[in-house]
Amino acid sequence: MLGISPQNNIDEKIYKEKLSSAVVLQTPKAAKLLAYWLMGLFLTFFVVLFLPWQQNIRADGEVTALRPQDRPQTVESAIAGRIIRWRVVEGQFVRKGDTILHLAEVKEKFFDPNLLVRLEEQVNAKGDGIKAYKAKMLALTNQVAALESGLELSLSKARNKLLQNQFKLISDSTDWEAEKINLKIAKDQLVRAEEMYQKGLVPLTTLESRRLKVQEANAKTISLENKVLSARNEILNARIELNSLQADYADKISKAQSDYSSARSSLAEGEGDYSKLTLEYANMRIRNEQYHLIAPQDGYVVRALKAGIGETIKEGEAVATIMPDNPYTAVALYVKPMDVPLLSIGRKVRLQFEGWPALQFSGWPSVSVGTFGGRIEVIDAVDSKAGKYRILVSPDPEDDTWPIQLRQGSGALGWAMLDDVPIWFEIWRQLNGFPPSLKDQPDDLIYGSKEKKDKQDKESKDEETY
Repeated sequence: MLGISPQNNIDEKIYKEKLSSAVVLQTPKAAKLLAYWLMGLFLTFFVVLFLPWQQNIRADGEVTALRPQDRPQTVESAIAGRIIRWRVVEGQFVRKGDTILHLAEVKEKFFDPNLLVRLEEQVNAKGDGIKAYKAKMLALTNQVAALESGLELSLSKARNKLLQNQFKLISDSTDWEAEKINLKIAKDQLVRAEEMYQKGLVPLTTLESRRLKVQEANAKTISLENKVLSARNEILNARIELNSLQADYADKISKAQSDYSSARSSLAEGEGDYSKLTLEYANMRIRNEQYHLIAPQDGYVVRALKAGIGETIKEGEAVATIMPDNPYTAVALYVKPMDVPLLSIGRKVRLQFEGWPALQFSGWPSVSVGTFGGRIEVIDAVDSKAGKYRILVSPDPEDDTWPIQLRQGSGALGWAMLDDVPIWFEIWRQLNGFPPSLKDQPDDLIYGSKEKKDKQDKESKDEETY
């Protein structure tokens, strides 16, 4: 009956009792199970070797702002002064134009509280002086014009007088010549009358009459000669007067022109002083506005760099730090020089922020948890610190939005995503120390496209216009 049923089979017992060496040589069940597991793991690992792996470059950095005006800035005083009152506290939100603190003057030449009024009075007085100089110049111009006109009239009068005297000289000379002829005729008649009287042809009265005519003609000739000499003297006097008029008027005109030049010089000097006073007045008015230090833009007062009342500050010295409101957040990552050629504008980046739990698979970003997407906006052309180059990463609009609680200066880790390769290739590359593979990139991806640059220029121009 033994061996008939499987429950009472004695073959196995006989095999174990009589063939103990065979029992020792048989494969244990645990070993078989381990072999199956190892084979399965090997097959799994072999399959995994052909899965895609995204190459990346790891870098660390901190949260910052993409635009310079969105980064923390210090509020500096344009003038030296003494703090007399604070209008804000640390952590307070301020609007653009809000007063941060009040200053008092520390320079002795600005101590006078009515200095601005006095400067204004000086400016007005100098302006009145300039008006007076202009009026004087106008009067001198009119005086010169009047003298020149008077000179022309006087010269015309003197020339007419000279011409009249010349005409008179001609008339008197003609009369004189005629009278000399009459005198000669009278003398000839007297000689004939004497001869005829001696012959008894004419009476004595006729002879005496001839003698009287000779005397009268001689007297008239002398008189006309005197007139001619007088006319010549008058012509000479007219010429002297003509020259004298020119000299007198030339002296008066020269003096008026000299006074005009002096007034013009004084006007130029006055205008220079007026410009200096106007500049000083404008500078003083602007300086008075600098006694109230105001916020340059909306933001939070994060730190007061000067404390207390009565403390003095220098020109250009910072007194507080302001964090702008609603900044355009970005991340500054610092990469090694050997990795910079592998990056380009627009490359995807995965980011992990300090304080935010995350599980990062650098080669499989799709299965990462707690990381955020970004893209490269700026690649510096020069190194920034410790021989590394800075890149600026902005939020990726196609990915989850970054946490609003991020603060500038907090740490961040980044993985710049490169090309997809098989896992076996990545392991082989790492073992041999080869750089990541990089497909040919056009220059506009490395340095930024022209359209993007034009857009940024347009946005900057619009902000300046606003």
